Amino acid sequence: MKAEKKEVNAIVLDVLMKGHADDPRPSFKREPLVQAMGLEQFKLLELVPKPTVRIELYEKVYIGDAEREKVERVKRRIGYDDLTQTAKGELPFIIEKIVKEREQDFVLFFNKAISITPKLHMLHLLPGIGKKLMWEILEERNKKPFADFADISARIKAIPHPEKMIQARIIEELQDKDVKYHVFTTK
Repeated sequence: MKAEKKEVNAIVLDVLMKGHADDPRPSFKREPLVQAMGLEQFKLLELVPKPTVRIELYEKVYIGDAEREKVERVKRRIGYDDLTQTAKGELPFIIEKIVKEREQDFVLFFNKAISITPKLHMLHLLPGIGKKLMWEILEERNKKPFADFADISARIKAIPHPEKMIQARIIEELQDKDVKYHVFTTK
C-alpha cells in the first residue's frame, strides 16, 4: 500500500542508557539505545544517541541523512516484540498525537480509499467498518469530500471517532507481523 521511504524524523518511545537488560556483555561495554518510531511510516527503530546528548521521552529527533544533532546512527529496524514495556505503553499515546498532527493525511485516506480486490475495499481494513458503513462513507464522500475528522463524525453517525479507527489500525499493523495489507505502515 505505502511506498517504502526512509524515515527522516522519529519520536522517542524509550531511552535505555545502559542498553538492553538482556545483553550478555558487561554494562561498561554496552552502548546506550533509544527506541523510537518514525513519524511518516511508523517504522519502529533502535537508535544510538550521541555520547554527551540527553534525549527525553516524546522528543522528536532527526534521523535523516544530513548532520544529526542528537543521534549518532540508526542501529536497526525492530519489531513490536522488540520494544520495551515502557515503549509499548507509550506507543498508543504517541500514535494518537501523530494522528492528530497529521489529520489531513488521514482524512485524505477516507476521501481517496479504493478497492483492493473485487470483494475488499481499503475502508474494510479499518476496525468496525463493514459493507453497509463502507457504502455510507463512499456515498457521503461522493457528495462532498470530507474536510476533517469532525466532518466525518457529523456526516457518518456510526463513526463518532474516526481518528480512533486509524489509531487502532496502525497499532494492529505494528503488532501483527502477519497482517497482509499495510495501509499506514510499511512491512
